[in-house]
Amino acid sequence: MRIHRLNCISTRPFGGRLIDGTTRGVMTRGRCVSHCLVIETGDGLLLVDTGLGMGDVMDPERRLAPAARRLLAPDLRPEMTAVRQIEGMGFRADDVRDIVLTHLDFDQAGGLDDFPHARVHLFAKEVEYAAAQANWGAKQRYRPMQWNTRPRWIQYDALSDVPWKGMPCVRDLTGLPPDVIVLLPLQGHTPGHAGVAISAENGWHLHCGDAYMDAREMGVDPHGRFGMQFYEKFTAVDRAQYAHSQQRLRLMHYKHPDVIMNCAKDPGEFERLAGRAAHLPADPITPLARDPYVEKIVRKRAGETAEPTPTRTATGLEVVHHDPATFDLEPFAAPRGSAPPQPSS
Repeated sequence: MRIHRLNCISTRPFGGRLIDGTTRGVMTRGRCVSHCLVIETGDGLLLVDTGLGMGDVMDPERRLAPAARRLLAPDLRPEMTAVRQIEGMGFRADDVRDIVLTHLDFDQAGGLDDFPHARVHLFAKEVEYAAAQANWGAKQRYRPMQWNTRPRWIQYDALSDVPWKGMPCVRDLTGLPPDVIVLLPLQGHTPGHAGVAISAENGWHLHCGDAYMDAREMGVDPHGRFGMQFYEKFTAVDRAQYAHSQQRLRLMHYKHPDVIMNCAKDPGEFERLAGRAAHLPADPITPLARDPYVEKIVRKRAGETAEPTPTRTATGLEVVHHDPATFDLEPFAAPRGSAPPQPSS
């Protein structure tokens, strides 16, 4: 599996350098990313979180809560949505077969509607809490108008018998290879918050969502920027559970330093792992060597110029429709008077 990293629309909370460590001043807006993963599975694409989507860009007044728009001032550029970045990489939106969500906050799940045919995997407890809309805070963070794909959601509650690197988990996600995509409960930020572990070509990766917001919190001497620590406490549904989840992540990271971890918000961590500035969309990927026998079936009329397409994983042929009234079959006809071939005895 090959992993690509996207920032699917930054948010800009007040706090300046207390948030991101680089912005000048503290009374200005800082930067937070929405760190999402695109994984080439060999049978299409898998997304971990979606960030904000095209619907949020086009109609933020309806889809985003007023408090979120004022406090976080999302940078609503369409080219930074997951669907536009995936298309810019050379794929298509319907290549996304599965989406695994860390949680249902509006800035993680806003792009679900851009992938209407994808299966969505998440913890049942998260769906239950989000759908209840029990208080003002829940109504600000969870936006049901982003959930038009809900009939395709697959919910999990039973944990697997075998832990992942010492942590409880769900190993078998419907329709996905077992023990390759693993769902970990990391409650605290929300009741059904998850981490998503991926076995990739260069080892295990762990997307921790909002289980931490400053990469330095996972170090031997955990500490973080004041603004991010305040953000964590302000948005955590259960602070004691949040602290416990962080401690479990630190212990796992200490025992397994080869696991490549990331959170959803830290811009410095994103830029280090992605190898580009957070305000830039993903680059087109280098296509693999093409084999005409492993291309997707593409139907086009005679005379149309074939558009270059990304490498596909589905088998098939290219089929060209010809007009029978004008297409000359003479070159393919047998010589006049020749006998038809006889079956061999």
